[in-house]
Amino acid sequence: MKIKSAEFIVSNSDVAKCPKSRLPEYAFIGRSNVGKSSLINMLTSRKSLAKTSGRPGKTQLINHFLINKNWHLVDLPGYGYARVSKSAKKVFQKFITQYFALREQLVTAFVLVDIRHNAQPIDLEFMQWLGEHGIPFSIIFTKADKLKPKAIENHIADYKTTLLETWEEMPNYFITSSSNGIGKDDVLQYIDGLNGNMELE
Repeated sequence: MKIKSAEFIVSNSDVAKCPKSRLPEYAFIGRSNVGKSSLINMLTSRKSLAKTSGRPGKTQLINHFLINKNWHLVDLPGYGYARVSKSAKKVFQKFITQYFALREQLVTAFVLVDIRHNAQPIDLEFMQWLGEHGIPFSIIFTKADKLKPKAIENHIADYKTTLLETWEEMPNYFITSSSNGIGKDDVLQYIDGLNGNMELE
């Protein structure tokens, strides 16, 4: 898939105000310092579609972007927010939960994980929550340019070992780097394939 157009549509904290169209949606979420905005900009070949910041936790609303006029990329607030109050965290958590519970247009979520670190409880708990609620998701490992290939293999193997303690099989996953474009085509082809399958149904 080539992304020919990418435009910001709306930001809000009320799921009821999300776009009314029936276009398929793909939601991106992860810890607040995982490089989500950079990944979105890399996937769409836009330098500043999603706002990047040196301060983690910048995304604090549900952001909808219309891609190629036929699907929505949804940028969700991170969990494990960096410098926000406990009350703000509760607000974020509420509308994230509502988004996943109520948004029928959602095809799948992409949970972003920093490949440099071992499996973190907060990521595992969130994936568990998605699984318990029957929400399809893939893992996107970010920042692969920071490790050598062998180290990447080892980290993925460790992650599989941890996940298979509670999951029957390893969730679908992608290895990416926003700096050099690793994984871009794989993620976009996956989305294209899901869109194509829906058109056939």
